[in-house]
Order: sequence, then C-alpha cells, then structure tokens
Amino acid sequence: MKLENYEVHLPNYSIGDTIYDKIGPVCESYGRKVLVIGGKKALNAAYEKIRSYVEKTNLEIIGVELYGENCTYETVEKLRALPLYHEADMVFGVGGGKALDTVKCLCITDDKPVFAFPTIASNCSACTSVSIMYNEDGTFLRPNFFIRPVMHSFIDTEIIAKAPSQYMWAGIGDTYAKYYEAAISSRDERLEHFTALGVAVSRMCRDPLLQYGPKALEDHKKGLCTYDVEQVVLAIVVTTGIASIFLTKDYTPDYNSGLAHAVFYAMTSYPVIEEKHLHGEVVGFGVLLALLVDKDEEEFEAIYRLNRALGLPVSLEEIEITEEQWEECETRIPDMSDVAHYPYRVTKEMLDAAMARLRERAAQE
Repeated sequence: MKLENYEVHLPNYSIGDTIYDKIGPVCESYGRKVLVIGGKKALNAAYEKIRSYVEKTNLEIIGVELYGENCTYETVEKLRALPLYHEADMVFGVGGGKALDTVKCLCITDDKPVFAFPTIASNCSACTSVSIMYNEDGTFLRPNFFIRPVMHSFIDTEIIAKAPSQYMWAGIGDTYAKYYEAAISSRDERLEHFTALGVAVSRMCRDPLLQYGPKALEDHKKGLCTYDVEQVVLAIVVTTGIASIFLTKDYTPDYNSGLAHAVFYAMTSYPVIEEKHLHGEVVGFGVLLALLVDKDEEEFEAIYRLNRALGLPVSLEEIEITEEQWEECETRIPDMSDVAHYPYRVTKEMLDAAMARLRERAAQE
C-alpha cells in the first residue's frame, strides 16, 4: 500500500501566570500591528494585562473589537469587512470557544496570523484546528476544519483561575467525552498512524480528570491556580486539542465525535439548552448514555461518580429536557453524522434502554 502524503500542524502554546511575557518573542516576527478581537467579558478580564505586556514589545494594538454573540459565518463576514482587520498584521483572539472559533474561521481562512488568548477552560478551541459553526438562531450548523490551528496559544492560568468556575466544570464533561467517543468510534479498525495517535492521546483526556477533577474544581471556585487546576486546564485546552487534530486530519468527525455529542446537538433544538446550559455540561450527560448504550458498566460507574462529585448532570431534569423532548431526540440521534461511524448502529431501542438504566442507577441513591 502506497504511503499517503500528508501534513499535520500541532499547536504551540505557553502556560503559566506570567506567560504573556512571551508575546514579544513569539509574535514580533509576524509584523507589528495587532487587532484584538474577543468577547466582552473576556476583554474585561484579560485586555489590560495583554496591553501592559504588548507595551513592552515592538507591537502596537491598533484596535479592539467585540467578536459578536455567536460563531456564525455572518459574524465572520462582519469582522472581515472591518478596515482595521485589513490593516492589522495579526489578530489576537481573546475569550472562550465561540470567540476563538470565530476569530479562527476569520483569520485562518485568510491565512492571516492569529493568536489565541483563552480566558476560560471550557474547551480546546485555543489549540485545535476546527471551528464549530452555528446558525443565526443558535442551533448547530457544522464543523469548519482548517489545515492548522492558531500560530500560538497563550494560556494564562491566573486569568482562567479567576473566571467563573462553571466553565471549567462544563469543560471537564466535554473533555472526557473525547476519550470515550474516539475509543468507541475506532474500535476493531486498522487505523492510520495519525488516527491511532489521536486515540492514544485521547486517554489523557480522561485520566487526569478522574484523578484531579474534583479537587481542581474545588480550588478553582476559590480562585486558586493549583497544580490540580493546571492539570485539568492542560487536559481541557491542550490535550483535547492535540487529540482532535489527529482525529480530524481527514476533515471528518468519524473519530472525533460520537453519541455524547449527538445527544447535545439534538438537544440544541430546544432554546433552554442554548440559554441555560453549557456545551460540556450536556455532553457530559451524553457520555453516560453513550457508555450505557456501549454496555460498559465499569466506565459508566466511574463517570457517574465523577459527575456526581462535580455536580455535572445525571438526569434529564438537571438539563431541563422533558420526556417528550427526549423522545423527539431519540428519533433524530440515530441518523446524525456523529454516530455514522460507530461500530454498530445506534437505535431508539438502545437509547430507551440506556435512559431506563440511568434512571435505575439514580434511584439507588
């Protein structure tokens, strides 16, 4: 079999409480003029610190813009129309997943240097090469894959430690999902080297969270950046990003998604999910169903206990989804692209049985 020609671009990152001092050495070779784009809360949390470090370099911030409210192609085009965007040599994206995904979709598409400054630890957007795109009404549209991630990600643990703890809380649920979805989707297959690497790396999306997750969340709620917090931040932002790059090298969600995400995307049809619940929170609930569908009681029990320790949902009531809405989801999930590459066909009957088992487990408490 002929060896395939391909390229892989892995993320560069700095992590710590004073890593913005690396802005000059990392960014100056890309030009001088910087446009900062981010979310309102994120800019309030990080902009002054970024500005103070930029002043020590040869860089100049020529403008600060709010990214918008959601990661949509319409939002990307509004930013692309800004004169300051075309004047800038590079863009600093500041914020959470939707802000960073918007800036990535804007800049990587245009081959403009872009740097990430994550202010929360809820997902791997700062280190991965995909943007999750939404419709204008907030419903999921599709993933937009790129050849590379941002040029460099500056992960300031002091800023992340002071962010609302709910983001790390939800990030934990989204992160351990990567391991289970990759492992199930790749089961019994002869994998390409990059896919096999992604599956192997994905185990580090689960293990540190089982070990450090509860203590990390407890410390984070106190605004502390302890060793436990740092290990969880690395798992959420960096490890998941690296795994995702390997798992999506062929630009498909075959190994990078699964039933847990199908549960989430099916539920985005209901406004309560977008308005009151976080992505990783719902995905973490979906993992419980995925493990029960997969008949892996040992792993189900481990994640059930972790969810209970962290306060992540273990019931429909906790994510405010009614029985009728869940029944609607059950009819859509089996045909979703997230489970198209599963080693078996997910059926409504499987989902019914998994939900019944989940209720049974909860009744034991």
